[in-house]
Amino acid sequence: MSLRQPYDPDNIFAKILCGVIPSVTVWEDDDVLAFMDVFPQSEGHVLVISKTSRATSLLDIEPEALKRVAAAVQRTARAVDKALRPDGFQILQYNGEAGGQTVFHLHFHIVPRWAGRPMKGHGHAPMAEAAALRDIADRIAAALD
Repeated sequence: MSLRQPYDPDNIFAKILCGVIPSVTVWEDDDVLAFMDVFPQSEGHVLVISKTSRATSLLDIEPEALKRVAAAVQRTARAVDKALRPDGFQILQYNGEAGGQTVFHLHFHIVPRWAGRPMKGHGHAPMAEAAALRDIADRIAAALD
């Protein structure tokens, strides 16, 4: 998949937005959805996506939608920090298959990091239990400003 491909309305995130596939929501509003990655690279790995844009990469998102998603990423990262107290965190965003992107709906990863605790590779982590994700999502949601 290249950087210049049409949006596929059957991608997994589109299906999550339509309610066809379940997700563990941290929070959402009319513009964005923050939810737990089911293949977490570390405890508290959250994904943030636009609910209004059909952008596949950073290159084609509308400026106003990007502003809303960026603000949501910051808000969610603050809650992750407050709830989980990691030593640090990464904000990751992949573009195109060659860039590591696996779902072609623009999305941002918030990956908490702890010193001495290895992080699982992108796309290589085992699937997490829904109940464990729900517990972490609730902790993060309770820490939202």
